[in-house]
Amino acid sequence: MISGQLVSFFLSCFLLTISSSGGRAAGSGTVEVIAELNAYVSGSCYSKPAVFLVSDIYGYEAPNLRKLADKIAAAGFCAVVPDFFHGDPFDPAKHINREEWMKSHQPDKGYEDAKRIIAEIKRKGVSAIGGLGICWGGKVVVESVKRNEFEAAVMFHPSAVTVDDIKEVKCPISILAAEHDQGTPPELVKQYKVALSKKPEIDSFVKIFPGVEHGWTVRYNVTDEEAVKRAQEAHAYMLDWFTKYLH
Repeated sequence: MISGQLVSFFLSCFLLTISSSGGRAAGSGTVEVIAELNAYVSGSCYSKPAVFLVSDIYGYEAPNLRKLADKIAAAGFCAVVPDFFHGDPFDPAKHINREEWMKSHQPDKGYEDAKRIIAEIKRKGVSAIGGLGICWGGKVVVESVKRNEFEAAVMFHPSAVTVDDIKEVKCPISILAAEHDQGTPPELVKQYKVALSKKPEIDSFVKIFPGVEHGWTVRYNVTDEEAVKRAQEAHAYMLDWFTKYLH
C-alpha cells in the first residue's frame, strides 16, 4: 500500500507540474550502461568530481534534465543521470493508474540501484561525488546521504522526505524548495531547517524560492524567459554548492 506521504508527492507532481519542452533530447553526452542500468553521462569521469543526478518521475530522458546535466559537466564535473525507471518513466498518456505505477517504482528500489551505480562510478576514479535529487529523486538522495554515499548533496523540491530523514544526513546538504508545493510545503521545509540547525557539524543551506511551483527547476517552459531565469537561479545555487564541497 502506498503511504499518504507518497500520495501527496504525486499530487504535487501532477497538480503543480510546469510544462516542459517535451519529447526526447540527446544532449551533448552519451548513454552508457553503468551497473546494468542505462545512464546519460556528460563530461569525463576520469579524476574529476562527479554529480549523480536522480530524476523526477519523468525519467532520465527529459530534455531539461539533460540540459542541466550538460551545464553541470560544463562547470567541470562528470554528470551521471541513471535510468532508475528501467525504461518505464511515468507517462500520463500511458499510465492511467498513478498509484499502480508508483507501486513498482518506489524510491527504496531507487536507492538500491543507486548504491550499485555509485560504487561503479567510484571505481572509474572520480575524485569526489555529490548527489542531486529532484522531486522523487530527493528521497533516493537523502537515503544515500544518510549512509555516507556522497560528499555533498542538493535537493530540488524534494518529495517524500521526512524530518527524521533530515536528522540523519551525514554530509553538507542544500535544500532548494518551492513556495507552492503541496507535497513539501514551506512549513515542512522550515522543519528541515530547524532539524539541520541542530546539526552544527553539518553545513547546510535551505531556501524557499518565492513565487515558484513544484518542478520549477526542470519542468519549466523554455520559451518563458522568467521561468528560465528562475530555474537558472536554482541551478547557480546548486553549482556553487558542489563547487565548494567537491572541488
